[in-house]
Amino acid sequence: MIEQLHPRIIENKDWATLLFVLTFAIVAITKSAYENRFSEFTKLIFSDKYVKIYRDVSHLKSSFTVAIFFVQIVSYAFFIQLTMHIFEFPVKTEKTDWILFTRIVTFLTYFVLVKYLIEKIIGTSFNINEFVDLFNLQKVTYRSYIGLLILPVNAILFYYDDVPKLIPLTIIGLSACISMFSYFISIKTYQNTIINKLFYFILYLCTLEIAPYYFLYYWITKEVA
Repeated sequence: MIEQLHPRIIENKDWATLLFVLTFAIVAITKSAYENRFSEFTKLIFSDKYVKIYRDVSHLKSSFTVAIFFVQIVSYAFFIQLTMHIFEFPVKTEKTDWILFTRIVTFLTYFVLVKYLIEKIIGTSFNINEFVDLFNLQKVTYRSYIGLLILPVNAILFYYDDVPKLIPLTIIGLSACISMFSYFISIKTYQNTIINKLFYFILYLCTLEIAPYYFLYYWITKEVA
């Protein structure tokens, strides 16, 4: 009796392994080049010392910020793809699909850059350019911090099968809490500027901090439906 043979599908994880190694190498090089700054950065959730020291706008385009931003994009892209795979959203997706990963990275990069350019335009139009730059720096700092935290988690989840849905939900919840905390710190830090230009701040908040994510959520749910 001849048994029916099924082709064995071997997932290609080499691209992800190389990318994880590259990302961790960038973190190690950044830590070595900016030892004191990186040390303060890792304590961000417990202390606002880093925010107070590196609050100058010039730090927005520093090599440290650029390196950590790269880590952030890669980390977020991996997490999004893993979450889509775990929840089979919008359809069954493979976590080893490098084409999907490239699309997610491209989308995230364009989304962040376009949002940043619009913020610059609105900041110049409302004469709050300095505040917008400082606010952006603080947002980039905390979001990069979240990306750094979930990077090793991504590496573990990527090579682990049958991940409980509770894990990504917990990570999303913790990330949301850190993001809310960053907004609280920003409002506390720049409260004088915000009070003086409260109308512009509310308009800025609704236009660029709420609307983009609402429309993104609407677009995704509509596509799935």
